[in-house]
Amino acid sequence: MRIYLQRPESEDDPARFYQLILQPDLLGGATLIRQWGRLGERGAHKKIPFQSLEEAQQELETLRKRLQEQGYTTTFIQGLN
Repeated sequence: MRIYLQRPESEDDPARFYQLILQPDLLGGATLIRQWGRLGERGAHKKIPFQSLEEAQQELETLRKRLQEQGYTTTFIQGLN
């Protein structure tokens, strides 16, 4: 699953992106990859392993809601179950 979010430019902050990628593993767990930064730049990333796919999906939804509260809008979703 992949979710891409963007936040428009404001007076004191350039436009930004945030990407959440959920990758299941072979042992029943999953890795949540968070990537963020300014539009047009590479940005930073962080990988977070989870013991189960359900835990990773819950964290992904929690992050998505928090980002939407911060002004990000979802522009792309791939791989919904």
